[in-house]
Amino acid sequence: MKKIMTTGLALALTSMLAACGANNAATTNNTGTDNAATQNTASGEPTELVISTWGFSEDFFKESVYAPFEKEHNVKIVVEIGNNAERLNKIRQGSSDVDVVYLSDYYAQQAINEGLFDTIDSSKIPNLQNIYDIAKAPLGAEYGPAYTIGRLGIAYNPALTSGEVTAWSDLWTKFDKNLAMPAITATAGPMIVDAASLAAGNADFNEDTAFTKLKELDSNVVKYYGQTSEYVNMFGQEEIAGGPIMEMYFKDLQAAVPDAKFVAPSEGAYAVMNTVNVVKGSDNKELAEEFINWQLSEEVQAASAKAKVDSPVNMNVMLTPEEAVGVTYGADVIGQLRKLDMSFVNQHITEWTDRFNREIGG
Repeated sequence: MKKIMTTGLALALTSMLAACGANNAATTNNTGTDNAATQNTASGEPTELVISTWGFSEDFFKESVYAPFEKEHNVKIVVEIGNNAERLNKIRQGSSDVDVVYLSDYYAQQAINEGLFDTIDSSKIPNLQNIYDIAKAPLGAEYGPAYTIGRLGIAYNPALTSGEVTAWSDLWTKFDKNLAMPAITATAGPMIVDAASLAAGNADFNEDTAFTKLKELDSNVVKYYGQTSEYVNMFGQEEIAGGPIMEMYFKDLQAAVPDAKFVAPSEGAYAVMNTVNVVKGSDNKELAEEFINWQLSEEVQAASAKAKVDSPVNMNVMLTPEEAVGVTYGADVIGQLRKLDMSFVNQHITEWTDRFNREIGG
């Protein structure tokens, strides 16, 4: 039985935004020089770089990520906003002139499978050498890195659960009709299928026992949430005691319920990786690679972490204990994460979605 993820990532440590390119743009010249950027630099006009990303923390990205890069490289950054699916579909349809695209690894794998990303020249991205190995090539060495790694664990209100929550298996025993679970179509949906397989006692992923286990849990689930805001609102109103959620949102839960807890389950929390890539056909490929290098820089990574926007993958970032609260930070933490095989997930997600809708909650 094929494993769905790899574990023990500490050996690899020895060393939730997406980058896409226009599919109808000009090619680079024989020396690899960016034609459009070269012409604009010569004329003094800024080069337009189109970035496809999510809509969160827009002020932070504008001030701390985009503006310094624009000034340094004589660039005008144009941002396209939307969720993963919306933005990927625009690239598929050829209705987007994106150069750089931020996508979760699940959606980025789909783009790779469909030939929508350009390969990267790692020599043009020297900051790759400063990030955790797990982040360098999450979907293959030819494609873009993960610029941030979050973790999916369990948050809960101790006043509403029957004992301390420490493991994925506790979802089946510590909650009484007050549990929220990710929808199967959410980023964390495939992770919960895998967690159910673990809770059923399987060392290797077993689809049948995973779905049997999820069906057992269904009567305790108040909501299969697709938007994190749904979870946060229900948690604050004590409509739920908790459930799986990304660590980056825990600060919002704790603001509503000060005694709330977040745990990395004993079987391992899941790595949630957001990638940054160059879209095939971009006429600004080298500039896009410069931007990816900037996104991985210690300066940007530290600022993002301290602002609680993104967890850092740059190993040179140092945070105080206070700054690290709510951030997936440090080699020890990163090394214990479970990583799904996104190629395997994409092969089976349609089947899992249909089965979930038929057998469980839809």
